[in-house]
Amino acid sequence: MLATGSALGGTLLAGGLPAPATAATAASGTATSGADPHHSSDPWRTVLDDADLVWQRMPKTWYEGPFLGNGFLGSGIYAEPGREAEAVRFNVQHSEVQDHRPEFGSLFGLARLPIGHFTLEPVGTITGLDWRLGLRDAELTGTLITDKGTLTIRALVHNSRSILAIEVTPSEGERDFNWVFHPAEAISPRAAFRPLPEGYAANPPAETGEHDGISTAVQPLLSGGQHVTAWRERTRGRTRTLYAHVAHSYPKSTALGRATAAVRNASLLSYDLLAVAHRAWWRAFYRKGFLSLPDARIQRFYWIQLYKTASAARRDAPVMATCGPWVESTPWPATWWNLNVQLEYWLIHGSNHLELDAVTRTLSEFRDNLTAEMAPAYRADSLGIPRTTDASLVNGGATNPVLGYGVGIPGQDPPTPEIGNLTWALHNVWLSYRHTMDESILRDVLFPLLRKAINYYLHFLEPGADGKLHLPATFSPEYGGNSRDCNYDLMLLTWGCRTLLESAELLRIDDELAPRWREVLARRAAYPTDENGFMIGADIPFAKSHRHYSHLLAVYPLYELTGRTPDEEALIERSLAHWVGFEGALQGYTFTGAASISALLGKGEDALTYLGQLMSRFIQPNTMYKETGPVIETPLSAAQSLHDMVCQSWGGIIRVFPALPAAWADLTVHNFRTQGAFLLSAVREDGATRWVRLVSEAGAPCVVRHGIAGAIDVRDGRGRPLRYEPAGDGAIQVPLRKGESALITAKGDRPDLRIAPVEPNEEAPRWGLAN
Repeated sequence: MLATGSALGGTLLAGGLPAPATAATAASGTATSGADPHHSSDPWRTVLDDADLVWQRMPKTWYEGPFLGNGFLGSGIYAEPGREAEAVRFNVQHSEVQDHRPEFGSLFGLARLPIGHFTLEPVGTITGLDWRLGLRDAELTGTLITDKGTLTIRALVHNSRSILAIEVTPSEGERDFNWVFHPAEAISPRAAFRPLPEGYAANPPAETGEHDGISTAVQPLLSGGQHVTAWRERTRGRTRTLYAHVAHSYPKSTALGRATAAVRNASLLSYDLLAVAHRAWWRAFYRKGFLSLPDARIQRFYWIQLYKTASAARRDAPVMATCGPWVESTPWPATWWNLNVQLEYWLIHGSNHLELDAVTRTLSEFRDNLTAEMAPAYRADSLGIPRTTDASLVNGGATNPVLGYGVGIPGQDPPTPEIGNLTWALHNVWLSYRHTMDESILRDVLFPLLRKAINYYLHFLEPGADGKLHLPATFSPEYGGNSRDCNYDLMLLTWGCRTLLESAELLRIDDELAPRWREVLARRAAYPTDENGFMIGADIPFAKSHRHYSHLLAVYPLYELTGRTPDEEALIERSLAHWVGFEGALQGYTFTGAASISALLGKGEDALTYLGQLMSRFIQPNTMYKETGPVIETPLSAAQSLHDMVCQSWGGIIRVFPALPAAWADLTVHNFRTQGAFLLSAVREDGATRWVRLVSEAGAPCVVRHGIAGAIDVRDGRGRPLRYEPAGDGAIQVPLRKGESALITAKGDRPDLRIAPVEPNEEAPRWGLAN
């Protein structure tokens, strides 16, 4: 009997796995066989170095260039528009910087505000460049080439200090290069796309100056408060390093002191010293999980999305706006709650990065602000969230002189009765609970907020002539028109009632509303369908091209309908085909949703086809995405679609490799987090699962559909046999207590348990702008 880690030698990885085997992917410009001897024993370094983005042509937009961030401070890098041969732009933006005039609504009066940018201005004319965005260290490195010489660059946004540090070492002919800061006009980015509200004006211009040797741009706000950009350049030998920081304060004007102090302290350190803690954080971040697959382009894309998420999100940072911390000219300068937020954060669960979960914290911390967005008659016992808010969940509807609230009322309009958004956001909170089994999330956040979100629905449910409970007209996000028995709301209502009942049982709460929740589940109207599948609602068929899958939430991501019967499976397939069959309005997340629904049905080839369409039609050179303006959720949700192909854990069953295409004959996953708080490691070789290992963090019931054909062995972490019970449909139930593990193999098989990248099927170009 092989005890994990005892017979293979090497240092143990997290979870007791032995040291990794020789890597199979070199860090070259294309995916190749063979290994880099300098780090062949480190699978993380291998896949991360291979995923680096490279530029050998000048990026001209945010969608093409490198990007740096830490959840707060962000910088997108590309040629200065109109001066492509003369200057490089380093944007300076911050997720906390916003306006505070709720009387003009969330999209103008509470919008995220642009801050400004630095231009790196060489002596000569720019003739070329060679840049690399290194994921492993979250740094941009490389050379800018001019007709006068070269500028060697290193840049980072420091993980904990929120300092943009840019080190430049010039050749002799470029010694006199220059940095210039350009404050942006402090106006909602939406102003470039929509008329200004009556009475709305831009904030006054920034005031530039110097404070004790530190340059500043102080931006006063009409609402009170300020945001401040502070910077200083330090010279060490021929190397010059720029240090910049942004601080925001409201309603007080305290940002100036914080910004200058941050720059003063950071500038005492050389770039190398500053980078030590930064690099350590990022390298530890990636090691919480591992995924390698034989499609080199998609594997690189996946690791870039992890980098992007950690650049844009932190638990204590604002929930991501649609463009993350990289504010550009956009009609979407707020936080969107009818799809965007939900998709932005799904990948944190499987990738084992709950430290990035700002949704749970934000909904808990600012729950009282949601009360003010309800009509007065419902504030005592109900909650909802408008379509858009600022970082503290304020929409501005409460200051509306006509209505005085922002969340719509079923059967009325205005405001638009889009009332399911909070319940859907709470599904993300539920996922965080299920992936950690942290009862405090359930008790302190999910249950009390979901109770009020569902209670809002209960005010309006009425019995019809058929004896069923029906909803008055509500709005399915973005389709147009209000409908009775809207599927978006019926599906969320159903999930909410079921989740409340299960949560009350787990928390041992005898809730007075429990009988009502049971009644809803027993008597609510059936989801409206027709010959094409799910309708928008009882009054509106699905009859035009539409990017959202709001009418399909019971299928994905709620998994209320999963194809358990032939009729249910046919309904899902018919609905999916009808939805994506209308060209015209389809967007990137249409294809991520279609990929995940296909994965639910076990159709890995279809899922890969949808991801392929996403990559070829929508994903930009640096893996960003746009719909008129920058929108960040779609590439992140594509990473979740990949998760859904690799592992699913809904309904209390862990499904290993449930929807892999035939081309992915080899695949390695390590410390993938599942519902029930299990960490999954598994290897697929030559189209067959070789081994599956599960570590229990909470002692929850462990039911796994392992996918290993024939008789199996199940052993604990010391190599001893573990008893297990068949659980039907190829699944087994293994009794695991907290901290225990189970290794599943074919009977008599003793596979190599080391984690290593898999060989790519073929070469593929890097992301970025390589020649």
